[in-house]
Amino acid sequence: MTMTAVKTKGLTYRYGVGTPFEIKAVDSVSLDIKKGNFIGIIGHTGSGKSTFIQHLNGLLKPTDGEIFINERNIWSKEVDIRSIRFEVGLVFQYSEHQLFEETVFKDIAFGPRNIGLSEEEVKARVYRAAEAMGVHENWLSRSPFDLSGGQKRRVALAGVIAMEPKILVLDEPAAGLDPYGRDKVLSKIKEYHESSGITILLVSHSMEDIVKYADKVIVMNKGGVFLYEETDKVFSHADEIVQIGLDVPQITRFARLLRQKGFNIGDDVYTVERAKARVLEVLKNGKYE
Repeated sequence: MTMTAVKTKGLTYRYGVGTPFEIKAVDSVSLDIKKGNFIGIIGHTGSGKSTFIQHLNGLLKPTDGEIFINERNIWSKEVDIRSIRFEVGLVFQYSEHQLFEETVFKDIAFGPRNIGLSEEEVKARVYRAAEAMGVHENWLSRSPFDLSGGQKRRVALAGVIAMEPKILVLDEPAAGLDPYGRDKVLSKIKEYHESSGITILLVSHSMEDIVKYADKVIVMNKGGVFLYEETDKVFSHADEIVQIGLDVPQITRFARLLRQKGFNIGDDVYTVERAKARVLEVLKNGKYE
């Protein structure tokens, strides 16, 4: 049986408790994420997704409910919350703003050194993490501030990966990058997931990114979970997703438009490759309305 990596029971978080400005940012979220899953999290601004992920390594403590990481209740007396923060690596938007050392090597090594590893192990982790994120060896002696935006982002990600967390939580890891930098960062994250087998949660506003990389998708709305299903099934709810103010991939919009015109290629189309196959199939069989 596959082990549960992340489990929440009735997770609720309120800002400004006891003031006139009290607001419920996360509302009774109950989720079960299996070890090794690549989960996409989407939702419009204010849906609660960023507040939710900050609970997973104890940055925020829930107002109500429970959080289990690798089947341990992180706020129980028996659990050291600091150990949870080593297990769950959290990467915020514009993570390159956290770079501060004089060389790329020192920046990537900062976390492993802080947990008391030997210098030999620190060096080994730096090289493994650098390779995983496409950080070239000749960058390691350079200042991180001499690199491009996309390169800095990969260095910052390598710094978290060097800690070798069991769960990696990424909040818009490709935000603000040009298309090349965006694809490079996200493809390296996907490659790392495939090679390491760790659990990854990816928050993104880009539906195209989510469908390209995630196995399952959490759709958040008004602090709660609107949908939590395999990627294939989530976009069969495209009409409902649009109704709550979210966008769907362009190719899904195209498929919906075809359906309205009597040319039905299915309600689970979210990649160009699938759309092409379905169109050819319908044309071959002559089954359009």
